[in-house]
Amino acid sequence: MKIYSYLSIILLALFISCNDKPKEATIIKEQTVKDYKTWYQVETGKPSALVFASYKTTMLANGKDQSLLRISTVDSLGMELKNASLPFEISVKGDATIIDIDSTALAPVLKSDTLTVWKSNISNGVKKLWLRAGNTKDRITVKVSTDSLWPASHEIHTIPADVELLTPTKDQITQGPKIEQEMLGADISFLPQLEARGIKFHDDGFEKDAIQILKDHGFNYIRLRVFVNPENEEGYSPEKGFCGLDYTLQMAKRIKAAGLHLLLDFHYSDTWADPQKQFKPKAWEGLEFNELTSALKDYTKSVLTQLKAQGTMPDMVQIGNEINHGMVWPEGHVSNLDNLAALLKAGTEAVKEVDTNTKIMMHLALGGQNEETIFWFDNMIARGVEFEIIGLSYYPIWHCTLDDLNSNMLDLIERYQKDVNVVEYSAFKKAVNDMVFNLPNDRGNGTCIWEPLNTWSKIFDENGQPLKELYYYDEIHREFLE
Repeated sequence: MKIYSYLSIILLALFISCNDKPKEATIIKEQTVKDYKTWYQVETGKPSALVFASYKTTMLANGKDQSLLRISTVDSLGMELKNASLPFEISVKGDATIIDIDSTALAPVLKSDTLTVWKSNISNGVKKLWLRAGNTKDRITVKVSTDSLWPASHEIHTIPADVELLTPTKDQITQGPKIEQEMLGADISFLPQLEARGIKFHDDGFEKDAIQILKDHGFNYIRLRVFVNPENEEGYSPEKGFCGLDYTLQMAKRIKAAGLHLLLDFHYSDTWADPQKQFKPKAWEGLEFNELTSALKDYTKSVLTQLKAQGTMPDMVQIGNEINHGMVWPEGHVSNLDNLAALLKAGTEAVKEVDTNTKIMMHLALGGQNEETIFWFDNMIARGVEFEIIGLSYYPIWHCTLDDLNSNMLDLIERYQKDVNVVEYSAFKKAVNDMVFNLPNDRGNGTCIWEPLNTWSKIFDENGQPLKELYYYDEIHREFLE
């Protein structure tokens, strides 16, 4: 994940967002779509937070492009309330406007040079609006708020109206291989930090290595994030260097010694990389673009070569983390589609030069945003970016409902003929795994829960004792992987 809203997520507890399919999204044949509403909706309850989804987080700055917004409420358990009715305010900071779902204009209640505020109402659980982009390439912050409830917000990136949009040719979309090893994974990159603080983990009354406990309960994959120079003063872990190469090499040995598979997640930054921040590593500042692509390739190849030399070559590699808005900004921002493709190709070439058997994932934080997912993959595939697996993040406060996630994955496997993996999630553990492992044509590669040792995804308490959520994975493994 990335800590772009760490505290707010903890306070919200677990989450929910959009629901009904937006008009723009690809329609899936009705008989193939399982209804997941009962997993995330209840008829009534006490609202705890506002949530809303933007069905696009990348828009054209052409004065016409629109994104569907869906505002609702959830209770303290993150369940959407179907009967909720209450007023709210929606504000936009930046060049964009809000219009009603029937396309009629809304009168703002406040307007300044940079901020506009409107009032609206949730009725029968949901309010839908349109966000219309202006003509300025910018970042737009949209926030919904009301008295006594936690607010919710999105950041939208608008890109030049004249950006060249490409569609893959028939020859560029070829049937990808079915990845034989399905994943029941966990990102536990925090583990060395937790152990340094003295935290011990237990199972069946005995202290055990956390990696072994996960294996004993059905996990077969561990995901690790790696930063370029996290020990830098402005890096993720000044001086200590957690999640740098040295710790990655150590963790890789432990993972492989336990008989588990390894997914390596390149952040291409000294600190967290996610949709709202993709900071260039300090060592790469000031490079010309051809030098930047070479630096990215050389770094990727160096890390993998060292892992391979100690017998711990990753089974799968992510070229970037949640890169729907690009990576290595500003050169690799999504507004520069050719540059982004060149950087991705530098990374993929490095992987295959070290080991042709290692599978490559492209990872977007767009679980339920179908139209934007298609925009991204169409433009990268058309520009020659090659990979084996589509990776998605799914956090309901940003990435829409379970039904939207399911519809998106169904469309992606049909459209691109590749395996799909929900490589980050935390809420709705049973539902997400049920969904992925029941995708048609066995195209669900698997899932990877984000940081379950100590965050809101917890399967252990603060003292390292197992919670009931740990035992979900025994069930999931028996049902889908045996």
